[in-house]
Amino acid sequence: MTPPGREEAQRRAAEELARPEYADEPLPDRLWRMLQQFLGDLTDFKTGDNPVGAVLAAVLLVLVVVVAVAAMVWLSRRSARTRTAAPGDLFGGRAMTAAEHRLAAERLAGEGRWAEAVQERLRAIARDLQDRALVDSLPGRTADELAAEAGRSLPAFAGELAAAARAFDDVAYGGVPGTPEAYAMLRELDERLRAARPVAP
Repeated sequence: MTPPGREEAQRRAAEELARPEYADEPLPDRLWRMLQQFLGDLTDFKTGDNPVGAVLAAVLLVLVVVVAVAAMVWLSRRSARTRTAAPGDLFGGRAMTAAEHRLAAERLAGEGRWAEAVQERLRAIARDLQDRALVDSLPGRTADELAAEAGRSLPAFAGELAAAARAFDDVAYGGVPGTPEAYAMLRELDERLRAARPVAP
């Protein structure tokens, strides 16, 4: 039996899709079916007698694959960013240097936005400790985890680091308003930590 020509195949497909059961087809199923039909049409076009058509079909197939791979990569990166910005994450999913966090903290303090200034100053401390390899760079780290690890490298500061983590948690998650005193404590701690050296194991 001779297979139907292109126009006949399209006519039969259109008749099939006009049947009532396809009217309530779920959107994912419909999109998947449309993609399969599109790829099938490209394959039919590629296997035809026209060499230009075959090249064009091959290029379109490659483009479809590239777009699909790019979409998967984009979705995976977006998912990773979402996981990084999970509740309790010290950095909130943002990538800034210690100096940038300090500048932001000083600006916020100058505006009297003490809660945000406290958060930015602790982020400056955390980034500086990471840059100096005094703590590991872990996505999703909490303020308490930072204080505990940094306290092992710098035991003389363990109590102050724990207090700084509590101040961060209070304003970030506990609804406690920030104060100039809390910010001054963090700023002083930051300055002393920058000059501190780790204890040899």
